[in-house]
Amino acid sequence: MIRHIVAWAHQKGFSAEENQHNAQKVKETLEALKGQIEGVVELEVLIDPLDTSDKSVMLISLFASQAALAAYQVHPAHLEAAGFVKSVMEERICLDFDLG
Repeated sequence: MIRHIVAWAHQKGFSAEENQHNAQKVKETLEALKGQIEGVVELEVLIDPLDTSDKSVMLISLFASQAALAAYQVHPAHLEAAGFVKSVMEERICLDFDLG
């Protein structure tokens, strides 16, 4: 199993209201991928961080294998979702772990 974690900050230039709307849309868009892409075991997006956080939105997901993660990353539905995320988020960080 592979744990895939990604976090982003809101892009500068949006109002607080726009940031909240964008975060909700990112959540809905990414969470919809779970039923569309084989090998996605879990997928959750958190959008309400504490003020002590460095990032605004976090994806926590679990994949059946490294091959499943690789297939997810090039899947057309993921690429479409990623295009939207890139339009409203910045400062992406990613961590992947093999859980054995």
